[in-house]
Amino acid sequence: MEEKERLEKMTEPLVKWYKDNKRMLPWREGKNPYHIWISEIMLQQTRIEAVKVYYERFMKEIPNIQTLASIEEEKLLKLWEGLGYYSRAKNLKKAAIKIYEEHDGQIPKIYEQLIELPGIGEYTAGAIASIAFNQKVSAVDGNVLRVISRIVGSKKDILLPETKKEVSRALQEIIPEEAGDFNEGLMELGERICIPNGEPLCERCPIRKWCVAFEKGLTNEIPVRVKKTKRTKEKRQVFVLEYQNKIAIRKRGEKGLLAGMYEFPNVLEKNNTKLEQILENWNLKIEQIEEIGQAKHIFSHIEWEMTGWKINVKEKNEEFIWVEKKEIFEKYAIPEAFRYYKNRMR
Repeated sequence: MEEKERLEKMTEPLVKWYKDNKRMLPWREGKNPYHIWISEIMLQQTRIEAVKVYYERFMKEIPNIQTLASIEEEKLLKLWEGLGYYSRAKNLKKAAIKIYEEHDGQIPKIYEQLIELPGIGEYTAGAIASIAFNQKVSAVDGNVLRVISRIVGSKKDILLPETKKEVSRALQEIIPEEAGDFNEGLMELGERICIPNGEPLCERCPIRKWCVAFEKGLTNEIPVRVKKTKRTKEKRQVFVLEYQNKIAIRKRGEKGLLAGMYEFPNVLEKNNTKLEQILENWNLKIEQIEEIGQAKHIFSHIEWEMTGWKINVKEKNEEFIWVEKKEIFEKYAIPEAFRYYKNRMR
């Protein structure tokens, strides 16, 4: 059986399975394009169960595009705190402003206009266009790549952009009239049945009849992912500095990792950096010092290995922003990388 024939034959049973088995998720109610857009951005790099809480809180505070376009960035980032990849939140606001200025406050219905918005790539544009407006466009994410690779028995590296483009083209040729249900069905199948870790639940799969990997016992070999180069490891010293019940934070630069975010002062450890020298460089005099533990945080290309210090100082250094402890939890968005040290303040 040819690849195209396999894909054509699976469409109808997949859509039927999705309609019968789809999870009731808040952003699926009413096919509201704003809700779909926000949920798709949140779901990047984040599990569905984790997103639900953030989504409901976000919608309560930012129920529409007008509010999103005008919200203060610090409040937006605080609402996003814990989801990581904060550039996603910043791009939401940029896109909302563009929608207001260029599309009369209405989310564009067509793929070509959606993909021109900040933070919206090929997958997200395809998801919004097909789910909200039922446009016959594909939406290929990691789940879809895994499912389709197994269906057609492909051993091409799914981490390569050209593999994604090939899958997108193949799906574009066979996508049915119910495009949104088809795309969501592929995603749902990948999340719940054709799972990424462990044995796929093939006995529950509605399209296993057309699956090469199931037929030939290749589900452990497909999909193929060629490992990327190892992450760079950085050792960092992190400082929770306290002066008269106020905590020191600072704002990172507008470019690079965690751009524009607030953080606890920290330094890259080089050649056994002396603690005393770091504090001296900041013109800080120690009153009391305590090591508060090791923590690790993994970014896409860098891994931080951190040692934390809780230090009471005798006077403030105006280089930092000194805030009340409660503001750390209520006002300022502190990246997930520092969660361990933030929680030590409770």
